Amino acid sequence: MDDLSPILEGLFRWAHIVAGIVWIGLLYFFNFVNAPFAAKMDGGTKKVVVPELMPRALFWFRWGAAWTWLTGVLLLLLVFYHGGVVFDPGRGWGFGAILMIAVTFLIALLYDALFKSPLGKDLRVGAAIGFVIVALVILGFILIGGFGYRGYVIHTGAMLGTIMAFNVWMRIWPAQQKIIRATKDGTPPDPGVVALAGARSRHNTYMSVPLVWTMVNQHTVTFANPLTLLAAILVGWWAVYLLYKKAATVQGF
Repeated sequence: MDDLSPILEGLFRWAHIVAGIVWIGLLYFFNFVNAPFAAKMDGGTKKVVVPELMPRALFWFRWGAAWTWLTGVLLLLLVFYHGGVVFDPGRGWGFGAILMIAVTFLIALLYDALFKSPLGKDLRVGAAIGFVIVALVILGFILIGGFGYRGYVIHTGAMLGTIMAFNVWMRIWPAQQKIIRATKDGTPPDPGVVALAGARSRHNTYMSVPLVWTMVNQHTVTFANPLTLLAAILVGWWAVYLLYKKAATVQGF
């Protein structure tokens, strides 16, 4: 297995990056290009364009998400678990580590509950609560799980990526199917469904930039501090906010 590890890591990483480009590229297309454009289309144009464009784009979008998540998990298993770079010296596998790994992959359910609740209706309130939860989870990675810098950074990324993939498959895609069918039939889509799809897509966009920081974690060990990771999340959110503002000003010819 040790002889195969570098080969498998290279292949998994290659597939992970390519799938991620497909996924996040389409995410940015939807949010920074298509959303401002679609707002200017009349009903007749939407009836023609949406049923042809969106199913094609969403096919690559959702499968890009699935393959990015799957290859990310394979890399986590191979590089971090098999490679033994998760823990601080003197720490190792135990109940605390297993508990925090479970939190990593199940916290999407807490996220979903938060943004279904009245607290999540206001993006700023939801983001503030979410940031506190992320900070507590990172603290748990360190104190309960015994994770070292690379360990808690990559598990923060796995947590964000899992939430994003959950949104794609369990919230955005089901909602978009209803929106596309209604548009094709010439009837107004359910405003609640439209709001859900739009909100979860925006959430994914905000999470995507901090996610990239965690993906390059081997190259950020100079900043080996949990406060730096939290700062990177805030800077990433601010950058996405600025991109949304810029996207609203870009005009066609």
